[in-house]
Amino acid sequence: MTDTEPPAYDAIVLAGGAARRLGGADKPSVRVGGRPLLDRVLTACAGARDTVVVAAPRRTVRPVRWTREDPPGGGPVAALDAGLRQVTADHVVILSADLPFLAPKTVERLSAALRASGADAALLTDADGRDQPLVAAYRTAPLRRALSDLAAGGGTGDGGAAGLTGLPLRRLTAVLDLTRVPDPFASLDCDTWDDIADARARIREHGHVLDEWISAVKDELGIDLDVDTGVLLDLARDAAHGVARPAAPLTTFLVGYAAAQGKGGPEAVAEAARKAAALALRWEEEANAGPSAPGRPATDAGPGR
Repeated sequence: MTDTEPPAYDAIVLAGGAARRLGGADKPSVRVGGRPLLDRVLTACAGARDTVVVAAPRRTVRPVRWTREDPPGGGPVAALDAGLRQVTADHVVILSADLPFLAPKTVERLSAALRASGADAALLTDADGRDQPLVAAYRTAPLRRALSDLAAGGGTGDGGAAGLTGLPLRRLTAVLDLTRVPDPFASLDCDTWDDIADARARIREHGHVLDEWISAVKDELGIDLDVDTGVLLDLARDAAHGVARPAAPLTTFLVGYAAAQGKGGPEAVAEAARKAAALALRWEEEANAGPSAPGRPATDAGPGR
Protein backbone atom coordinates (compact mmCIF):
# COMPACT_ATOMS: atom_id res chain seq x y z
CA MET A 1 0.00 0.00 0.00
CA THR A 2 1.35 3.46 -0.93
CA ASP A 3 0.86 6.61 1.10
CA THR A 4 -1.95 7.71 -1.24
CA GLU A 5 -3.91 4.47 -1.08
CA PRO A 6 -6.60 4.04 1.60
CA PRO A 7 -6.23 1.14 4.02
CA ALA A 8 -7.75 -2.16 2.94
CA TYR A 9 -11.19 -2.93 4.31
CA ASP A 10 -13.36 -6.02 4.50
CA ALA A 11 -17.11 -6.08 3.91
CA ILE A 12 -19.88 -7.96 5.68
CA VAL A 13 -23.30 -8.15 4.01
CA LEU A 14 -26.25 -9.29 6.10
CA ALA A 15 -28.66 -11.15 3.83
CA GLY A 16 -30.42 -13.69 6.02
CA GLY A 17 -33.47 -11.87 7.40
CA ALA A 18 -36.95 -13.34 7.39
CA ALA A 19 -38.47 -10.54 5.23
CA ARG A 20 -41.83 -10.86 6.98
CA ARG A 21 -43.09 -7.61 5.44
CA LEU A 22 -42.45 -9.15 2.01
CA GLY A 23 -44.49 -12.21 2.90
CA GLY A 24 -41.39 -14.28 3.54
CA ALA A 25 -39.97 -13.74 0.05
CA ASP A 26 -36.23 -14.19 -0.42
CA LYS A 27 -35.54 -10.45 -0.32
CA PRO A 28 -31.87 -10.55 -1.41
CA SER A 29 -32.97 -12.26 -4.64
CA VAL A 30 -35.72 -9.74 -5.46
CA ARG A 31 -34.72 -7.88 -8.61
CA VAL A 32 -34.56 -4.11 -8.97
CA GLY A 33 -33.36 -2.83 -12.31
CA GLY A 34 -32.95 -6.42 -13.50
CA ARG A 35 -30.43 -7.27 -10.75
CA PRO A 36 -30.94 -8.99 -7.39
CA LEU A 37 -30.73 -6.64 -4.44
CA LEU A 38 -27.82 -8.64 -3.03
CA ASP A 39 -25.85 -8.31 -6.26
CA ARG A 40 -26.40 -4.56 -6.28
CA VAL A 41 -24.90 -4.29 -2.80
CA LEU A 42 -22.01 -6.61 -3.68
CA THR A 43 -21.20 -4.39 -6.66
CA ALA A 44 -21.15 -1.33 -4.39
CA CYS A 45 -18.58 -2.92 -2.06
CA ALA A 46 -16.49 -4.57 -4.77
CA GLY A 47 -13.47 -2.64 -3.51
CA ALA A 48 -13.36 -4.73 -0.33
CA ARG A 49 -10.35 -6.97 0.17
CA ASP A 50 -12.62 -9.76 1.42
CA THR A 51 -16.42 -9.98 1.44
CA VAL A 52 -18.46 -12.18 3.75
CA VAL A 53 -22.20 -12.68 3.26
CA VAL A 54 -24.18 -13.87 6.25
CA ALA A 55 -26.89 -15.99 4.63
CA ALA A 56 -27.51 -19.32 2.95
CA PRO A 57 -25.21 -19.62 -0.10
CA ARG A 58 -26.56 -18.72 -3.52
CA ARG A 59 -25.26 -17.58 -6.89
CA THR A 60 -23.84 -14.05 -6.77
CA VAL A 61 -22.35 -11.55 -9.18
CA ARG A 62 -18.88 -12.02 -7.69
CA PRO A 63 -17.18 -14.52 -5.39
CA VAL A 64 -17.83 -14.11 -1.66
CA ARG A 65 -17.45 -16.18 1.51
CA TRP A 66 -20.55 -17.46 3.26
CA THR A 67 -21.36 -17.91 6.92
CA ARG A 68 -24.43 -18.08 9.19
CA GLU A 69 -25.23 -16.99 12.70
CA ASP A 70 -25.91 -19.79 15.16
CA PRO A 71 -28.77 -20.37 15.48
CA PRO A 72 -29.94 -19.06 12.06
CA GLY A 73 -32.45 -16.25 12.32
CA GLY A 74 -30.81 -14.83 15.43
CA GLY A 75 -31.16 -11.23 14.27
CA PRO A 76 -28.78 -8.58 12.92
CA VAL A 77 -26.43 -8.38 15.93
CA ALA A 78 -25.86 -12.13 15.95
CA ALA A 79 -25.42 -12.10 12.16
CA LEU A 80 -22.95 -9.22 12.38
CA ASP A 81 -20.95 -11.15 14.97
CA ALA A 82 -20.86 -14.23 12.73
CA GLY A 83 -19.55 -12.18 9.84
CA LEU A 84 -16.99 -10.39 11.96
CA ARG A 85 -15.46 -13.71 12.97
CA GLN A 86 -14.51 -14.24 9.30
CA VAL A 87 -12.66 -10.97 8.60
CA THR A 88 -9.24 -9.63 9.50
CA ALA A 89 -9.01 -6.04 8.22
CA ASP A 90 -8.75 -3.16 10.68
CA HIS A 91 -11.79 -1.54 9.07
CA VAL A 92 -14.99 -3.32 8.05
CA VAL A 93 -18.00 -2.09 6.12
CA ILE A 94 -21.32 -3.54 7.34
CA LEU A 95 -24.19 -3.50 4.85
CA SER A 96 -27.69 -4.89 4.65
CA ALA A 97 -28.62 -6.64 1.41
CA ASP A 98 -31.65 -4.48 0.57
CA LEU A 99 -30.04 -1.19 -0.53
CA PRO A 100 -30.88 -0.67 -4.22
CA PHE A 101 -29.18 2.73 -4.49
CA LEU A 102 -25.96 2.02 -2.65
CA ALA A 103 -22.98 2.99 -4.81
CA PRO A 104 -19.22 2.47 -4.53
CA LYS A 105 -18.76 6.19 -3.86
CA THR A 106 -21.01 5.89 -0.79
CA VAL A 107 -18.90 3.06 0.61
CA GLU A 108 -15.80 5.15 -0.08
CA ARG A 109 -17.34 8.15 1.73
CA LEU A 110 -18.09 6.03 4.79
CA SER A 111 -14.56 4.62 4.89
CA ALA A 112 -13.05 8.08 4.45
CA ALA A 113 -15.25 9.53 7.20
CA LEU A 114 -14.19 6.74 9.56
CA ARG A 115 -10.48 7.36 8.90
CA ALA A 116 -10.79 11.13 9.22
CA SER A 117 -12.91 11.18 12.37
CA GLY A 118 -11.09 8.79 14.68
CA ALA A 119 -14.52 7.49 15.74
CA ASP A 120 -15.39 3.82 16.21
CA ALA A 121 -17.91 3.90 13.37
CA ALA A 122 -19.20 6.09 10.53
CA LEU A 123 -22.93 5.59 9.96
CA LEU A 124 -25.12 6.73 7.11
CA THR A 125 -28.18 8.70 8.15
CA ASP A 126 -31.47 8.77 6.24
CA ALA A 127 -33.69 11.68 5.18
CA ASP A 128 -35.09 11.95 8.72
CA GLY A 129 -31.65 11.97 10.31
CA ARG A 130 -31.97 8.44 11.69
CA ASP A 131 -28.85 6.31 12.09
CA GLN A 132 -28.44 3.40 9.69
CA PRO A 133 -26.05 1.00 11.46
CA LEU A 134 -26.26 -1.48 8.57
CA VAL A 135 -24.89 1.08 6.12
CA ALA A 136 -21.73 1.89 8.01
CA ALA A 137 -17.96 1.52 8.35
CA TYR A 138 -16.55 0.30 11.66
CA ARG A 139 -13.16 -0.07 13.27
CA THR A 140 -12.87 -3.79 13.81
CA ALA A 141 -11.24 -3.80 17.26
CA PRO A 142 -13.82 -1.68 19.14
CA LEU A 143 -16.62 -3.49 17.32
CA ARG A 144 -15.29 -6.85 18.48
CA ARG A 145 -15.04 -5.60 22.05
CA ALA A 146 -18.57 -4.22 22.01
CA LEU A 147 -19.97 -7.48 20.66
CA SER A 148 -18.06 -9.50 23.25
CA ASP A 149 -19.41 -7.32 26.05
CA LEU A 150 -22.96 -7.65 24.71
CA ALA A 151 -22.63 -11.42 24.38
CA ALA A 152 -21.45 -11.70 27.98
CA GLY A 153 -24.43 -9.73 29.21
CA GLY A 154 -26.98 -11.04 26.75
CA GLY A 155 -28.49 -13.69 28.95
CA THR A 156 -26.20 -16.72 28.71
CA GLY A 157 -23.38 -15.45 30.88
CA ASP A 158 -20.85 -17.45 28.83
CA GLY A 159 -19.80 -14.74 26.42
CA GLY A 160 -21.00 -16.90 23.51
CA ALA A 161 -22.75 -15.86 20.31
CA ALA A 162 -26.09 -17.11 21.65
CA GLY A 163 -26.08 -14.12 24.00
CA LEU A 164 -26.48 -11.85 20.97
CA THR A 165 -29.61 -13.55 19.62
CA GLY A 166 -32.50 -11.14 19.27
CA LEU A 167 -30.63 -8.08 20.50
CA PRO A 168 -31.46 -4.79 18.75
CA LEU A 169 -28.70 -2.95 16.92
CA ARG A 170 -29.13 0.12 19.10
CA ARG A 171 -27.65 -1.86 21.99
CA LEU A 172 -24.46 -2.15 19.94
CA THR A 173 -24.22 1.38 18.58
CA ALA A 174 -25.02 2.89 21.99
CA VAL A 175 -21.59 1.87 23.30
CA LEU A 176 -19.61 3.06 20.25
CA ASP A 177 -18.27 6.50 19.38
CA LEU A 178 -20.07 7.43 16.17
CA THR A 179 -19.70 9.90 13.34
CA ARG A 180 -22.46 10.36 10.79
CA VAL A 181 -22.64 10.76 7.01
CA PRO A 182 -25.99 12.05 5.67
CA ASP A 183 -27.22 10.41 2.47
CA PRO A 184 -31.01 10.16 2.08
CA PHE A 185 -30.76 8.43 -1.30
CA ALA A 186 -28.20 5.69 -0.65
CA SER A 187 -29.81 4.85 2.70
CA LEU A 188 -33.15 3.92 1.12
CA ASP A 189 -33.88 0.26 1.80
CA CYS A 190 -36.61 -2.12 0.66
CA ASP A 191 -38.74 -3.55 3.47
CA THR A 192 -42.09 -3.80 1.65
CA TRP A 193 -43.37 -4.46 -1.84
CA ASP A 194 -44.25 -0.76 -2.05
CA ASP A 195 -40.58 0.00 -1.39
CA ILE A 196 -39.61 -2.40 -4.18
CA ALA A 197 -42.07 -0.75 -6.59
CA ASP A 198 -40.76 2.69 -5.67
CA ALA A 199 -37.15 1.62 -6.21
CA ARG A 200 -37.97 0.11 -9.59
CA ALA A 201 -39.64 3.35 -10.63
CA ARG A 202 -36.81 5.55 -9.38
CA ILE A 203 -34.10 3.86 -11.40
CA ARG A 204 -36.07 4.56 -14.58
CA GLU A 205 -36.05 8.28 -13.93
CA HIS A 206 -34.05 10.29 -16.44
CA GLY A 207 -31.17 11.04 -14.10
CA HIS A 208 -30.49 7.40 -13.23
CA VAL A 209 -31.66 5.11 -15.99
CA LEU A 210 -28.57 5.14 -18.21
CA ASP A 211 -26.08 4.48 -15.41
CA GLU A 212 -28.38 1.79 -14.02
CA TRP A 213 -28.68 0.09 -17.40
CA ILE A 214 -24.94 0.14 -18.06
CA SER A 215 -24.23 -1.29 -14.61
CA ALA A 216 -26.82 -4.03 -15.14
CA VAL A 217 -25.39 -4.99 -18.53
CA LYS A 218 -21.83 -5.11 -17.19
CA ASP A 219 -22.94 -7.36 -14.34
CA GLU A 220 -24.89 -9.60 -16.69
CA LEU A 221 -21.95 -9.97 -19.08
CA GLY A 222 -19.31 -10.22 -16.38
CA ILE A 223 -17.53 -7.09 -17.57
CA ASP A 224 -15.48 -4.99 -15.16
CA LEU A 225 -14.59 -2.08 -17.40
CA ASP A 226 -15.12 1.64 -16.93
CA VAL A 227 -15.43 3.49 -20.22
CA ASP A 228 -16.46 6.99 -21.22
CA THR A 229 -20.12 6.43 -22.09
CA GLY A 230 -20.28 9.96 -23.47
CA VAL A 231 -17.79 9.01 -26.19
CA LEU A 232 -19.86 5.99 -27.19
CA LEU A 233 -23.09 7.99 -27.20
CA ASP A 234 -21.50 10.64 -29.39
CA LEU A 235 -20.26 7.91 -31.75
CA ALA A 236 -23.73 6.36 -31.95
CA ARG A 237 -25.22 9.77 -32.75
CA ASP A 238 -22.63 10.47 -35.43
CA ALA A 239 -23.12 7.06 -37.05
CA ALA A 240 -26.91 7.41 -37.04
CA HIS A 241 -26.78 10.94 -38.42
CA GLY A 242 -23.93 10.60 -40.91
CA VAL A 243 -24.62 7.09 -42.21
CA ALA A 244 -27.98 5.55 -41.29
CA ARG A 245 -29.92 4.96 -38.08
CA PRO A 246 -29.13 1.20 -37.87
CA ALA A 247 -25.43 2.08 -38.08
CA ALA A 248 -25.47 3.33 -34.47
CA PRO A 249 -25.82 0.02 -32.59
CA LEU A 250 -23.78 -1.92 -35.15
CA THR A 251 -20.91 0.58 -34.98
CA THR A 252 -20.74 0.56 -31.19
CA PHE A 253 -20.75 -3.25 -31.26
CA LEU A 254 -17.83 -3.26 -33.70
CA VAL A 255 -15.96 -0.75 -31.54
CA GLY A 256 -16.33 -3.04 -28.56
CA TYR A 257 -15.21 -6.03 -30.60
CA ALA A 258 -12.18 -4.16 -31.90
CA ALA A 259 -11.24 -3.09 -28.38
CA ALA A 260 -11.52 -6.66 -27.14
CA GLN A 261 -9.20 -7.80 -29.94
CA GLY A 262 -6.65 -5.25 -28.80
CA LYS A 263 -5.66 -4.32 -25.28
CA GLY A 264 -9.27 -4.49 -24.11
CA GLY A 265 -9.07 -1.55 -21.68
CA PRO A 266 -10.76 1.87 -21.64
CA GLU A 267 -7.98 3.31 -23.80
CA ALA A 268 -8.62 0.68 -26.49
CA VAL A 269 -12.33 1.53 -26.48
CA ALA A 270 -11.58 5.24 -26.78
CA GLU A 271 -9.15 4.72 -29.67
CA ALA A 272 -11.55 2.47 -31.59
CA ALA A 273 -14.37 4.97 -31.00
CA ARG A 274 -12.17 7.80 -32.29
CA LYS A 275 -11.44 5.94 -35.52
CA ALA A 276 -15.08 5.02 -36.06
CA ALA A 277 -16.24 8.58 -35.35
CA ALA A 278 -13.74 9.94 -37.87
CA LEU A 279 -15.05 7.50 -40.46
CA ALA A 280 -18.66 8.54 -39.78
CA LEU A 281 -17.61 12.17 -40.22
CA ARG A 282 -16.05 11.40 -43.58
CA TRP A 283 -19.27 9.70 -44.68
CA GLU A 284 -21.29 12.76 -43.64
CA GLU A 285 -18.92 15.13 -45.42
CA GLU A 286 -19.21 13.15 -48.64
CA ALA A 287 -23.01 13.18 -48.41
CA ASN A 288 -23.07 16.94 -47.83
CA ALA A 289 -20.58 17.66 -50.61
CA GLY A 290 -22.80 16.23 -53.33
CA PRO A 291 -21.46 14.81 -56.62
CA SER A 292 -17.77 15.40 -57.30
CA ALA A 293 -16.72 17.54 -60.18
CA PRO A 294 -16.01 15.57 -63.37
CA GLY A 295 -12.64 13.91 -63.21
CA ARG A 296 -12.10 14.77 -59.52
CA PRO A 297 -12.43 12.30 -56.66
CA ALA A 298 -14.08 13.29 -53.39
CA THR A 299 -11.47 14.49 -50.89
CA ASP A 300 -10.69 12.68 -47.68
CA ALA A 301 -11.02 15.59 -45.26
CA GLY A 302 -11.12 13.49 -42.12
CA PRO A 303 -8.21 12.58 -39.87
CA GLY A 304 -5.66 10.19 -41.22
CA ARG A 305 -6.03 6.52 -40.52
